[in-house]
Amino acid sequence: MCLATPGLILTITGSPANAGPDAELWRQAEVDFGGVRQWVSLACLPEAEVGDRVLVHVGMALSVVLADDPAEEP
Repeated sequence: MCLATPGLILTITGSPANAGPDAELWRQAEVDFGGVRQWVSLACLPEAEVGDRVLVHVGMALSVVLADDPAEEP
């Protein structure tokens, strides 16, 4: 069994100019986990944007999730 933790994307860094066709593999996001901030890879989520909530496992954002209460959405 695996554990994924939800967090909020605060910022996203772009890919290096010389990344070529693999540019999406270089995207990273600073994610807030209830006050703890960590940089995670967005290689599996090219559609992720600032303000999205994501599930993160071992430094990789795996999916975008919705808040239980729509009022909590940014």
